[in-house]
Amino acid sequence: MLSRQPTLVLVLLAITFVTSIPHFSVFATAARLIPGDRKSTGNELACGSDERVQFFEASEYRNGPQSTALDRSSSEFVCDPRLVRIAMTLDLEYLRGTVAAVYSVLKHASCPENIFFHFVASNSSSSSSSNSSHSDYLAMVLRATFPSLRFRVYQFEESRVGHLISSSIRRALESPLNYARNYLAEIFEPCVGRVIYLDSDIIVVDDIRKLWQIQLTGSRMIGAPEYCHADFTKYFTDELWSDTELPAVFNGKSPCYFNTGVMVMDLSRWREGEYTRRIERWMEIQKERRIYELGSLPPFLLVFGGDVVPIDQRWNQHGLGGDNVSGSCRALHPGPVSLLHWSGKLKPWARLDAGEPCPVDYFWMPYDLYKFATSARSNRHGEPSRTEMRQDRKFFLV
Repeated sequence: MLSRQPTLVLVLLAITFVTSIPHFSVFATAARLIPGDRKSTGNELACGSDERVQFFEASEYRNGPQSTALDRSSSEFVCDPRLVRIAMTLDLEYLRGTVAAVYSVLKHASCPENIFFHFVASNSSSSSSSNSSHSDYLAMVLRATFPSLRFRVYQFEESRVGHLISSSIRRALESPLNYARNYLAEIFEPCVGRVIYLDSDIIVVDDIRKLWQIQLTGSRMIGAPEYCHADFTKYFTDELWSDTELPAVFNGKSPCYFNTGVMVMDLSRWREGEYTRRIERWMEIQKERRIYELGSLPPFLLVFGGDVVPIDQRWNQHGLGGDNVSGSCRALHPGPVSLLHWSGKLKPWARLDAGEPCPVDYFWMPYDLYKFATSARSNRHGEPSRTEMRQDRKFFLV
């Protein structure tokens, strides 16, 4: 249980930010919070003047009494099979979302000390830090924000995939880092046999261990919430469906759409089956034939569609960022929620800063540790009423 609410302090001006805003009293955690002294993260000295990396230091979370603490001093700690492993990409543009996502995972975890984050950053150099690599720079920010976090940052060679990327309906989907999930089995240590992959525009409001404990049965290596009501054919062009051979990839299967922003992945089976090469082959065909329009998702659907372990949809309430064109507001789907996902064109921090938030963005706000959030965070005019929020989320986290 929480011993008291965390306090977060801005340098030179002590400002207490209480995360338990009444609207969000449904959020609960079994972890024990260790209150810290009021202090700066030190980001100002470590990271120069780039406001994108200025965050409050998160409170420290400890395992609950039912959890076994692991020996983090061991040189083999990264290979400990008892770890809950989370893989995420890491870059400056989405760093604010990543920090909020990590904070939400820790806050609701029953065993936060047993969670290990595998972050993947591009190998491009950082314009803000001439004396360190891009990945070192981002790691420094994470250590300042989460001093006790167990993590490692891995470099992703953008040249590995750059020549395979085709244009998409939205430019942001063409970033090489979006394709890093295809290469996790190569990037991580061979002892890393299983991970939960999470996008940076999510928050978790449940114990992540529940997702980790889901079994990938048979020979399947991907587990994800499926949405079989969606029109699977629309994710591909007529160039694929009119071909005499390409649609045969789905023969004997009943493929359903799934979102690749939340997946349980068996990397050991992935390596054995050389699935990175299978995805790359479809990307090569795409360069020649234009069989889809939507970034890194369709190759996953082609390789794994109809062969996914279905996970309860509560673990990916996706689409909260609107569609890929307009980014219009969307309501939560009916049913309990364990993870909210702002997939789509617009992100909650951008809408909040612009003073034009959607109602669902207020569920993200308590996890925002960014120091320079605009008046959209402190000015509550136009914020939904407590009654409205309760009605919108009456099924939240049961």
